[in-house]
Amino acid sequence: MDSVDVAVVGAGPAGSAAARAAAQAGAEVVILDRAEFPRYKTCGGGLIGPSLSALPAGPPVRAQITRVTTSLDGARERSRTASEPCLAMVTRAELDQWLLEAAIAAGARARVPCRVLAVSEDRDGVVLSTDAGDLRAGVVVAADGTSSRLAYDVGVRLSRVDLGLEVELEAGPLASRWLDRVHLDWGPIPGSYGWVFPKGETLTVGVIAARGAGAATKDYLRAFVSRLGLEDLRVIHESGHLTRCRTTDSPLGRGRVLLAGDAAGLLEPWTREGISFASRSGAVAGAVAAGGGEDLVARYTAALGADLLPEMAAGERCLRAFEAHPGVFHALIGATGLGWHQFVRIASGETTLARAWEHRSVRAGIGLLSLGHSSGPPVPQPAS
Repeated sequence: MDSVDVAVVGAGPAGSAAARAAAQAGAEVVILDRAEFPRYKTCGGGLIGPSLSALPAGPPVRAQITRVTTSLDGARERSRTASEPCLAMVTRAELDQWLLEAAIAAGARARVPCRVLAVSEDRDGVVLSTDAGDLRAGVVVAADGTSSRLAYDVGVRLSRVDLGLEVELEAGPLASRWLDRVHLDWGPIPGSYGWVFPKGETLTVGVIAARGAGAATKDYLRAFVSRLGLEDLRVIHESGHLTRCRTTDSPLGRGRVLLAGDAAGLLEPWTREGISFASRSGAVAGAVAAGGGEDLVARYTAALGADLLPEMAAGERCLRAFEAHPGVFHALIGATGLGWHQFVRIASGETTLARAWEHRSVRAGIGLLSLGHSSGPPVPQPAS
């Protein structure tokens, strides 16, 4: 039986980050994924500052964003411009292939495609039964996404599940109009929003809302595409996916198995941004796995408690406030200098929701919005 120090299941951003970190720490690493790469992946593909900081240098960026248009269920449209790019756009097929190659360059071995059929742990490590034969590992990092079998075995608990629907469109004659601009729409379903992300010759258009409102979410996407005049563009891909957000006490592993990224339910609850959480949690999991020893899960949990878990808590507070008063968020970002400045700082990675929450004025304001009174606080009006 082949034997390695660390086996990583899943070759998305979390898995490739884990494999790369473990290999750089000197561990013998194998990364497995059931898909053949490159492969299409449903994802908006927006990289915020923390994502870029967690990735190797030189990701395959298709667009740099300086202009942001926001709207409230298609109305009250506002556009703002940043002095420097605040977001970068990628396709997941290109990004994930590039990240896998970076992990291999660091020393990891890849088995793709390779399906994991069963996992069992004994006192000597973990045995993975795959369609390419059995494999023994000292530690396993499960980074196999929202449908992770290992996450189910560990007993991940979820606080919410959201449905994201997305169409990839051929931009055609509209490409120049979206060259450096994204559109964010605060939607009609509580907590929902839509996006248009440019990728050069293509546009990624999507919406996300809590699972359970499937018909309304489909209607929202259809109306969003139509309002923007994109309904006649050729559809390249049409897909959907679920995002999962863990409870605060959900396990991040068990024994010699650590969970990273979507498998662990790690993402920012308000925006459902997951690439930065996947990359950062994967890198931490890989480093902890490479170190081996006892108390792996406790060490991993403590490391995530330094930044990722507080950021999730802050995102949850923002989501509750946003669900109650999307119009206030729209006005703050689209019509006030303070709100726009904070949006740019968070998107570019100069600050985080968790650090912003440390300010008393932010806590007071978010707390007031979270009350959910029908009257709500006064909505700032656009300057004339």
